[in-house]
Amino acid sequence: MSLGAEVSLKEYLKKYFGFDSFKGNQEVVIRNVLNGNDSFVLMPTGGGKSLCYQLPSLIMEGTAIVISPLIALMKNQVDAMRGFSTEDGVAHFLNSSLTKTQMQMVKQDVIRGKTKLLYVAPESLTKEENIDFLKQITISFYAVDEAHCISEWGHDFRPEYRRIRPIVNKIGKAPIMALTATATPKVQSDIQKNLEMMDAQVFKSSFNRENLYYEVRPKIDATKEIIKFIKNNSGKSGIVYCLSRKKVEEVAEALQVNGIKALPYHAGMDASTRSLNQDKFLMEDVDVIVATIAFGMGIDKPDVRFVIHNDVPKSLEGYYQETGRAGRDGGEGKCVSFYSYKDIQKLEKFMQGKPLAEQEIGKQLLLETVAYAESSICRRKMLLHYFGEEYTEENCENCDNCNHPKEQFDGMEDIVLALQAIIDVKEKFKSEHVANVLAGVKNSAIKSYKHHELEIFGHGSEHDPKYWNAVIRQALVAGFVDKDIENYGLLKVNQRGKDYMDNPVTFMLSKDHDFEADDDDIEGRGGAGKSGAVDSELFNILKDLRKKVAKNMNLPPFVIFQDPSLEDMAIQYPITQDEMTRIVGVGSGKAQKYGKEFIELIKKYVDEKEIIRPQDMVVKSVVNKSGLKVYIIQSIDRQMSLDDIANAKGLSMAELLDEIESIVQSGTKLNIDYYINEVIDEDKQEDIFEYFREEAETESIDAALEELGEDQYSEEEIRLVRIKFFSELGN
Repeated sequence: MSLGAEVSLKEYLKKYFGFDSFKGNQEVVIRNVLNGNDSFVLMPTGGGKSLCYQLPSLIMEGTAIVISPLIALMKNQVDAMRGFSTEDGVAHFLNSSLTKTQMQMVKQDVIRGKTKLLYVAPESLTKEENIDFLKQITISFYAVDEAHCISEWGHDFRPEYRRIRPIVNKIGKAPIMALTATATPKVQSDIQKNLEMMDAQVFKSSFNRENLYYEVRPKIDATKEIIKFIKNNSGKSGIVYCLSRKKVEEVAEALQVNGIKALPYHAGMDASTRSLNQDKFLMEDVDVIVATIAFGMGIDKPDVRFVIHNDVPKSLEGYYQETGRAGRDGGEGKCVSFYSYKDIQKLEKFMQGKPLAEQEIGKQLLLETVAYAESSICRRKMLLHYFGEEYTEENCENCDNCNHPKEQFDGMEDIVLALQAIIDVKEKFKSEHVANVLAGVKNSAIKSYKHHELEIFGHGSEHDPKYWNAVIRQALVAGFVDKDIENYGLLKVNQRGKDYMDNPVTFMLSKDHDFEADDDDIEGRGGAGKSGAVDSELFNILKDLRKKVAKNMNLPPFVIFQDPSLEDMAIQYPITQDEMTRIVGVGSGKAQKYGKEFIELIKKYVDEKEIIRPQDMVVKSVVNKSGLKVYIIQSIDRQMSLDDIANAKGLSMAELLDEIESIVQSGTKLNIDYYINEVIDEDKQEDIFEYFREEAETESIDAALEELGEDQYSEEEIRLVRIKFFSELGN
């Protein structure tokens, strides 16, 4: 169809949408559709993709079919279209949320020619009754929105999307338009092949969103940091993305408790609540939506000012699409991601058992995410390169790496050493084990495999295992090492790695990229020394007080409060009993027993020094509803064997002891004598107990093993008696 000379495209734009001019490629895309050609539209979120099919649908004869993946998105777009028209029937959707009567009404409007735009879910499109119905009408063109869902390389693979072309052929051919905000060259080719539109005109807009600021932070106390960030951006609209429904609920609750207007959104909620929460966000009744990636596709809210990723996304496509929801009006858009390599390992675990081809793809996508998160290169440059676009500026001035460049050094020798260690352990171990070999850590696994006898053991002891883990990840990202996910993540040096060992060249590593700590616990842990600078003067005064209290009670100082607790007090300045319970390693029992003197000292110190305690440091914690902790306490009260407790909850004994230690260290008294008496001789018990009471300078298990003799005592025995010691004397 060609436009008559009397009405220009811009006049249609003004008439239907009230805009004076087109954005980017919109006009050329629309002309291509009006001329009956297939189009592939690659336009970043906020670039105005929807208009590319909305305007031609109003101009052309018949009804345009928009195939869209999300019911929420359809409702949102139908409401928007009806807002531009006097006729409510101008846009409709067909999906599983409609009753039979509603579906009948939609079909009547379409048959009468009232409806110019019909949104259909891919699942609805495949139903025979809908295919028969669509055969009866004139179709102006098909638009496949969020087309990356077609590609197995895309971040949201949907099998129904791969059946679109055969169904279109069944219904009746018409021009096809595929639209997406994220597609690498590989994904683009996959989409075009699947839709049989290799000859389509490709319209590719720049992926560079200059107004978006990108930052990656280490995942230390993420919930607390998110609360502080949102409070510093008070009243602004934002989205917090989490990978699991459970985490969505937890974070939303933590935000609400801290006076932030926030609501959750995920696929596990009933449809009406989910829809209501989305509407409240769009209508600005709430400032923040906490969501899984199910939220946001096509949500047309122009003033989202920040997008936070609590968990690392599965791919850079997903990340780009989700961050793209910020600043769609061209205004401020802050994109902050919390990253820990442990999240990557969790995602790798989910891949186990999937078909190998899918694992390979998933592995590749995760590697690219790690490379982005850990890189010291301009974030914008890396993202654009991923989408096949070159960014030539040296400094984008709008990402953390450009604004705060990391110091770099040549890590060539360390990379070679890491590769050699992988080979020396016969390529049968994970990165944690290899890192321990390099750092010279003599743990039980190292000893049982006799790896402390290897020549390479301890060759990198000037660095800790965290450092070596980061080096190994860089070797993975560089393609020198393969990780066998199916076999528990074992590392193997590939040919490229062997070639590098033969001819090593400069390999730049960055300092200060410590993404290892992962304490994303919203029970109010303080992340000592991380969330703010420790007040060293107060820390030393608190140490003196601890010494005094310990002496009076005839206890080692670490039983009163451990160093991380004192450090956290010297950051948070707790001056009430309630605030003291939010300090790392301090539960209500410990706060009641020892807190009073420390609180009085801190209060006096704060008053004398006229210290302004920033309110955003005071984060209220959600009451711990951990079913596991409650179960453990109740089971121990009933004197249930620890082995049975561990089996019932699918835990190893070491993991169960971790949980018991955290319960006891927070001030809860537990009596596990019944179990200890069964598994440890009385003499041994006394020796270990006396060691902690009289000789120990710290609570370290390694120091205890060294002092008491590794051949006489096991790590488990020492941990059990240490729990008894803390429970009896500390709580």
